[in-house]
Amino acid sequence: MIQTVITVIYLFLCVALIATVLLQSGRSAGLGAIAGGAQSLVGKKKGLDEMLGKVTTVLAIGFMLFTIILVVVN
Repeated sequence: MIQTVITVIYLFLCVALIATVLLQSGRSAGLGAIAGGAQSLVGKKKGLDEMLGKVTTVLAIGFMLFTIILVVVN
């Protein structure tokens, strides 16, 4: 039961981490993987990139912790 709950949370973290990484703008080209040319039309949002960076950090830490927890539970 507990392993199922942890696995579901883990899968949510995986999808959320992938989404936040893809939404960030590239460092060299200045275009996001998903947003693409839309950012060049609207303009680059520095505040959004900073927020996505912090969210990515939190999700990455959660991902690592839940990976360790899943290994210990198994």
